[in-house]
Amino acid sequence: MSAPSAEERKRLVEQVLASVDPRLAPGLQEALALPGPTLLPAPGQTVVIAGHRSAGKTRLLPLVGGLLGRTGIDLDAHLERTHGRPLRRWVAEAPAEFRAAERRALLELPPGGLVSLGGGFLSHHADALTGLYTLLVPISFDTYRERLLRDRTRPRLRPELSLEDELSSVFHEREALHARVPTVALVDFLRGCLTAEVPS
Repeated sequence: MSAPSAEERKRLVEQVLASVDPRLAPGLQEALALPGPTLLPAPGQTVVIAGHRSAGKTRLLPLVGGLLGRTGIDLDAHLERTHGRPLRRWVAEAPAEFRAAERRALLELPPGGLVSLGGGFLSHHADALTGLYTLLVPISFDTYRERLLRDRTRPRLRPELSLEDELSSVFHEREALHARVPTVALVDFLRGCLTAEVPS
C-alpha cells in the first residue's frame, strides 16, 4: 500500500470521524481543529488499534490502514482462521485459553504491521503492548451499552450478573485499566495525519 496524498488523508480522516461513536464525534471534530499534539508512529513501528468492545475498531482498521499506507489484520479474525474455532464460543467456553492464544498471536506477528485487537486485549495484556503504537478508539458508556444490548450474539463475560450490571462493571473496570496503559488518543493521531508526512 502506498502512502496517501494530503487530499486522500483529509478524506480518510473525515471517514474516521464519521465512523466513531456519534456521541463523541462532534467533540473530536472540534478538538481536531485546535492546536495540539501530533502523535504518529515511528517508521517500522507496529500500530495496534485498541479499545472497548463495540468501539468500532474493526470498522476503523481499513481507514487507519489507508492513512498509514499499510494493510491491516483483525486479530480476532486471524485467530478464527488459524485455529478454526468460532471466536465467540471460544471466549465463552475457555476464556483463559483464548486470552493466552490472542496474546501469543500478536507477539508472533512480524513487526511493523497494523493490527486491530479484541475488546479485552488492552486490559488483559498491557505488557504485550510495550514499544508498540497503541491507538485508542474512544466510546461513551451510553453508546457501548446500546450497541452491546442490541448485539446478543456476543458472549457474556459475567453471566452471574444481570446484563446491565455486567456492562457497567466491565466498562468501568476496563476504563480504569486502559488509563494505566500508554496509548495514543485518536484525535492526536488524526491531527498528525493532517499536518505531517505519515511514516510507513
